Amino acid sequence: MIQLDFAKILKKLNGVNFPEVDLVVGIETGGMVPASLIAYKLGKDLRLISINYRDEKNHPRYDHPRVLKPWRLPSGVKKILLVDDVSVTGETLKAAQKMLKPCKVVTFVLLGKADFVLFPKIRECVDWPWKLLRRSI
Repeated sequence: MIQLDFAKILKKLNGVNFPEVDLVVGIETGGMVPASLIAYKLGKDLRLISINYRDEKNHPRYDHPRVLKPWRLPSGVKKILLVDDVSVTGETLKAAQKMLKPCKVVTFVLLGKADFVLFPKIRECVDWPWKLLRRSI
């Protein structure tokens, strides 16, 4: 398992040429911290979507991603950056994209499959620094 700290992640994020968007949407819980960092960097509002598919060990917990809380798209939003930490199959991103219609949605993950991938060469599991913080509480 690879460990990445905030400094490495922020350095890499600073090199990304993000598309112009109206809103950053993070997928709870893994996408909360990366979406927060990106929304701050872009100076955009942040919203979270509560969708769950996998457990803490990255094994599917359901047959398909489940929306856990109702969600409504803010008015006037046309372009969205959808952020998660990892996308193994892309199923969670697809479920979120359905919720975000009719907006143009660009997907962003730290690892896996999306329109933008921060660490495309990493093929192992990563111990994200925010997960380490959660374990120490």
